[in-house]
Amino acid sequence: MQTNDLKQEFTKVFEREPERVFFSPGRINLIGEHTDYNGGHVFPCAISIGTYGVYAARKDQTVRMFSANIPSQGVVSFDVNDLAYEKAAGWTNYPKGMMNELAKTGVQFDHGFDLYVHGNLPDGAGLSSSASIEMLTGIVLKTGFNLDISQLELVKLGQKCENNYIGVNSGIMDQFAVGMGKRDQAILLDTNTMDYDYAPVKLGDHVIVIMNTNKRRELQDSKYNERRSECEEALKRLQTKLDIKSLGDLTNDQFDEAAYLINDETLIKRARHAVFENQRAIRATKALAANNLEEFGSLVTASHVSLHFDYEVTGLELDTLAETAWKQPGVLGARMTGAGFGGCAIAIVQKDQVENFKTNVGQAYRDAVGYDASFYIAEIADGPQELA
Repeated sequence: MQTNDLKQEFTKVFEREPERVFFSPGRINLIGEHTDYNGGHVFPCAISIGTYGVYAARKDQTVRMFSANIPSQGVVSFDVNDLAYEKAAGWTNYPKGMMNELAKTGVQFDHGFDLYVHGNLPDGAGLSSSASIEMLTGIVLKTGFNLDISQLELVKLGQKCENNYIGVNSGIMDQFAVGMGKRDQAILLDTNTMDYDYAPVKLGDHVIVIMNTNKRRELQDSKYNERRSECEEALKRLQTKLDIKSLGDLTNDQFDEAAYLINDETLIKRARHAVFENQRAIRATKALAANNLEEFGSLVTASHVSLHFDYEVTGLELDTLAETAWKQPGVLGARMTGAGFGGCAIAIVQKDQVENFKTNVGQAYRDAVGYDASFYIAEIADGPQELA
């Protein structure tokens, strides 16, 4: 999107001149799914599609927000000192929640502002539009109010906003990937310790293709919280004999030896995914570092198989995309990405096979599901920034 176009759109809505333009990316997770709340490793990266924000300060205490993606909601207004959650406030609860979390740390908002938001992330696709808006709000507020706060603190506040204000019991991966993103690099994050390393993603003559099921995925409505509590119960049973803080503390062999303590087929499957997926994420970064793209692709595919059979969060749409992708020439691996139950999958595809890939996978998907999937090339991008 062009900065000038965004500024003009702001002026059309608010009938005044804008001051600043910001961008916050979306994210994909290359591998390490549903490990972030199980004390394991994740391996996400920020992507070049995301959320734009145009800002201008006001002299009064009023905040006005407008989303080009939900124009039917019109301009939503609230007082800068009244940050209580309101269901009717819709999407603005995400920026409002960030303001609320900042206020809890002692930040005082001494003026209102107008904010125009326009995202080009597909709606409900599981590419972290909520974290993108939270981190967009973070940089808008940091800049607009001259806040002395680190990017990592904003990331942590984004998770608190999601957990405490919105009511989604999510881990920190989404906000971290969006907030700390670096161009052409993924982040290996240990969610237990918050230690992280950047790892160059060198795919040679391959690219990452995002495959959108176009099936909306609402995190609050999915079985996300159910999976989380199943893992917590499995961990509790393991802790009767093992001195561990999280499922991420275990190797595959340690888990196999101790699984009898769980003694429940479903709980064993959920915990096995968390343990094995954590190890896959660690191995995948080593494979990339060693330039072993074949091994990296195999681990990506193995991740999907585990998410299908052990974690049971895939479904017809995601399985059709991944399983069809595996059969295409030039594909190193494919898997669902995000929480599941719809949303997106990714595939690592040879550049000169991308058009064939889209045609073949697209046709198979339409035949199986009855409507079209969408395809995008994922460019790995920097985190939130001011554009103008």
